[in-house]
Amino acid sequence: MDKTNAQLADFGVKIPEIILPAKGIDLQKWAVIACDQYTQDAAYWEGVASFVGEAASTLHMIYPEIYLDSGDRAGRIERIHRTMRSYVEKIYSSNTPINPPRRAGAYIERTIRNGTRRGLMLAIDLESYNWRADSRTLIRATEDTLPERLPPRMEIRKSAALELPHIMLLTDDRENILNSLLGKLLVRAPVVYDTPLMMDGGNVRCKLLYRKNDWALIRDVFEHLSRASINRYKTDKPFLFAVGDGNHSLAAAKAVWDEYKTAHSDEADIKNHPARYAMAEIVNLHDPAIMFEPIHRVVFNTDLDRILNVLAALPGFSSAETGGIEQLRGIVADTSAPENRFGIVSGGRCVLVKCSGNKLLTTVIDPLLAGSETDYIHGEAELLRLAEQGGVGILLPPFNKEGLFETIVTNGPMPRKSFSMGDACEKRFYLEARQLF
Repeated sequence: MDKTNAQLADFGVKIPEIILPAKGIDLQKWAVIACDQYTQDAAYWEGVASFVGEAASTLHMIYPEIYLDSGDRAGRIERIHRTMRSYVEKIYSSNTPINPPRRAGAYIERTIRNGTRRGLMLAIDLESYNWRADSRTLIRATEDTLPERLPPRMEIRKSAALELPHIMLLTDDRENILNSLLGKLLVRAPVVYDTPLMMDGGNVRCKLLYRKNDWALIRDVFEHLSRASINRYKTDKPFLFAVGDGNHSLAAAKAVWDEYKTAHSDEADIKNHPARYAMAEIVNLHDPAIMFEPIHRVVFNTDLDRILNVLAALPGFSSAETGGIEQLRGIVADTSAPENRFGIVSGGRCVLVKCSGNKLLTTVIDPLLAGSETDYIHGEAELLRLAEQGGVGILLPPFNKEGLFETIVTNGPMPRKSFSMGDACEKRFYLEARQLF
């Protein structure tokens, strides 16, 4: 390991061998949103497929989760692997869709509805990450990881020639030191891509970070944040990164690496295998452009009154019909009330529910819904659409992001799907890649 990466290793990161689309590739067709979005919106993914057609695209190398239960999983994964191999095999040819790897980090500016979100794409060391509830590693999960959800993701990652990341890690960088430094270091650096994104995804541009002196300064920032975390969270172990998006994808990468290193433990260079790492975009929790949204619930094959009967087991439960969605939305959005408030919507009915107890409502609602046909919905508009089509929507209140790190240190990961970093269309788009197997 070279000196720069050896210094960065103390903070669980490494400079990746990053792969970008080749010149002439239509980036708007190449870049596709994270596979775990729009899981109840077939029209969205049909629109993506229609827009992309046969063009070179990350769409041909991902498995949108809306199709996980549609059959032919093995055939779809084989097509994904075959496409990856074909792209890699052409990497030095004149008709390649991807450029050769370049050792660099990617500084990314993503324009979304709330402004411009800034991030740094690095490779993270899976030896510095653990999703278990009692984890005290540098990199920790923010939500419960369900082992039964890992196998499909592991199947895709195993033997994959390329890794396409949608994982986002959060730093508790209250002074915005990292992004301020990156802006200064790269003020005159060339833009390597700048493109609008399909389906209301906004715009994204990128500059590459590769100078040794720059990395020394980045290392100093990580050291500062690492030390600050020990003081802030009153712990003897630094907590540098929290998984903001892609908890299960990162857990699957960890599981694949653990299996691979065990099976190949006799290989001399196993500790440097690419599978030990996973690419992720590092963003600042306190970036004004990062808005945390609740992830709503929708329950199928039931009705509103039955759900109210189930939720009546909540402590201090009460419910009342409201004058419509606008009134319900306003009441739920007001988090100053002493009690918990959330909404139930279905078939034109809007009901306000109040209860006492834990302010993190997912900890008390989800156990009551166990066994129901429930899905997790990003965005209020999508929730209301499904509620009009017969589902029962559970409209949750805003999520306060400020105390996230302290919550994880004190209580461990939160229930699955407790929050979302922005609406579905603002999630990370696949664009960069890295060779894996």
